[in-house]
Amino acid sequence: MFDYHVHSDCSFDSFESMDATCLAAIRAGVAELAFTEHVDFEPADESTGYYDHHRYIDNLGRVRTAYGDRLMILSGAEVDFNTNRAAETRAFLDQHRFDLVIGSVHFFLPLGGGAAEMVYPEIWDGRTTDDVYAGYLDQIRAAAATGWFDTIGHMDFPKRYAPKGLDDYDPFRYREQWQAVFAELIRTDTAFEINTSGLRKSPGAGLPGPAVVRWYAEAGGTRITTGSDTHEAGTIGSGIRTTLAMLRLCGITDVLSFRERGGVPVPIDELLGIQKGGNLAPA
Repeated sequence: MFDYHVHSDCSFDSFESMDATCLAAIRAGVAELAFTEHVDFEPADESTGYYDHHRYIDNLGRVRTAYGDRLMILSGAEVDFNTNRAAETRAFLDQHRFDLVIGSVHFFLPLGGGAAEMVYPEIWDGRTTDDVYAGYLDQIRAAAATGWFDTIGHMDFPKRYAPKGLDDYDPFRYREQWQAVFAELIRTDTAFEINTSGLRKSPGAGLPGPAVVRWYAEAGGTRITTGSDTHEAGTIGSGIRTTLAMLRLCGITDVLSFRERGGVPVPIDELLGIQKGGNLAPA
C-alpha cells in the first residue's frame, strides 16, 4: 500500500512523532509513505506560520536512517491553495524540493471573489449547499489549472462538515463543474487523491466517492494517489486496501508511486495481490 497523505508533529494539528508513524506503517503493511505536512498562507488559518522546513528535513532524515531499510519514506507537503494566496504558494514551491506535493483547498471563496472562509459548518450560515459547492469546486478547478501540484487532496472536502438539515451532498448536481475539474487535471497531468479519512470519520465515504472516480475515468483520467490523511500512528494505511478495490471497480487500473515529483503507475492488482482467477489475496 502507498499512504501519501501523512501528518506528524511537524504539522500544527498533529502530536505524533515520525518514528511512531513509521513503526506503525511497517506493522500495517504500508510499503511507501509520504510525510505531507501542512503548509498554509491564509492568515485566517491558525496553522499559518507553523511549518518549519529545517525541522521537517531533520526529522525526515532521522527516520529515513532508522527505518529506510524497511519502508520507503518520501518527502512531501500538503500546501493549502486559494486564489487569494496564489503568489505565496508559488514562491514556496519554487524554493523547496519534495518527492510529492498535495494541493488542497481548505477555504471557501464566494464566486466572484471575497474573503476566504475555512470549510467548517459556519460557512453554510446564510448560504445554500449550491453556494458552497460552487465556490469550493471553482477553487479546486483553479488549483488543478495551475499545474503546480502532483495531486489534489480530498476534492469534495465540504461534505465532511455540511450541517445536518441541509440538502445532502449529491455529486450529480455538480457534474458539470466536476467535468471542468477533470479537464484541468488531465490538461496539466495532475493526479487527484482518494482521501480515506472519510471512511473512518464523517461522512463515512471516501473523499471523493465512487461516482466522481467513475466520471474521471470516463473522461480519460488515469492518475490517482491514495492517502489516509492520518494525524496519528494508529490510522496509518487505514482504508487504503478498501479504496484500491473501489478504484478497480470504477475502471482505474493503477495508482501512482512518486519520486522527486514524478509519478509512475503501479498496477492495483499488484498492490492487492490479485490471485489467478481474479480473487483477492487474503488481507
